Amino acid sequence: MVQKKQGKARKNRCRFCTKEGCPRPAFVDYKDVSTLRKMCTGQGKMFSRKRSGNCAAFQRAVKDAVKRARFLALLPYVGE
Repeated sequence: MVQKKQGKARKNRCRFCTKEGCPRPAFVDYKDVSTLRKMCTGQGKMFSRKRSGNCAAFQRAVKDAVKRARFLALLPYVGE
């Protein structure tokens, strides 16, 4: 039987953090709909920190930005 290689899996990195570290205060623009769509599933649910790779500060900022964008009808509450 052929064995699969057990390599190291690529760790998700926070897309908002820089090489110097996590900029404070953590802010995500709610008008940047293309970025916010990448943080949600097709059903409209938000990805978890483990799935999206965001750090804790930016995951909270993304949560607020997605909720604000939904309220202003920039993002749908449910999928299509």
